[in-house]
Amino acid sequence: MNIGDKAPEILLTYRRTSRLSMRIVKNGDVHVSAPIGMSRKEVEAFILQHSEWIHEARKKTAEHQRQRDEFFGQLPLTTRAQKAEALLRLKSLVEPMVERHAREMGVRLSAVFYKRMISRWGMCKVKERSICFSLYLLLLPEWCVEHVVVHELCHLLEPSHNARFHALMDIYFPKWREARRETRRTCRATIGD
Repeated sequence: MNIGDKAPEILLTYRRTSRLSMRIVKNGDVHVSAPIGMSRKEVEAFILQHSEWIHEARKKTAEHQRQRDEFFGQLPLTTRAQKAEALLRLKSLVEPMVERHAREMGVRLSAVFYKRMISRWGMCKVKERSICFSLYLLLLPEWCVEHVVVHELCHLLEPSHNARFHALMDIYFPKWREARRETRRTCRATIGD
């Protein structure tokens, strides 16, 4: 079922805020935040006043979701055999990169994991000194995969995305900005790291 095929559910939450706001979530529903004490009638008037915006935002959300599903659907991971084959391919690509860059950066890892993640390409657990990579990295050009590897390894030296982190990226993968742009262009979806 397409987002546009059903009426949106409207979830109203009262918060300590000074203004009304709303957003469209992945499934097309509308989440409204209202100041504590505001009448339901005022909220309903606000929603009605913004019905055109809701309609357009739901269309954009549906298109974004369609593109995202299309992109990730290029790598089928439904059967055990498909997952095993993808894991083998990704390990053979990523592990030499991890080994080389970790040595160059002087960092040690306790473990490297691989999961079927669509919300991010990689994830570093600094305290555990482990990194998890998305199996969907296989959909990216190799140099973009290397960018993700270096990005996650840099988190072992600097956990946040501050100026020091970006300086480390400049040292260890100078083309990181171009790689990030290419990754976004390739998938046409915003995914965190």
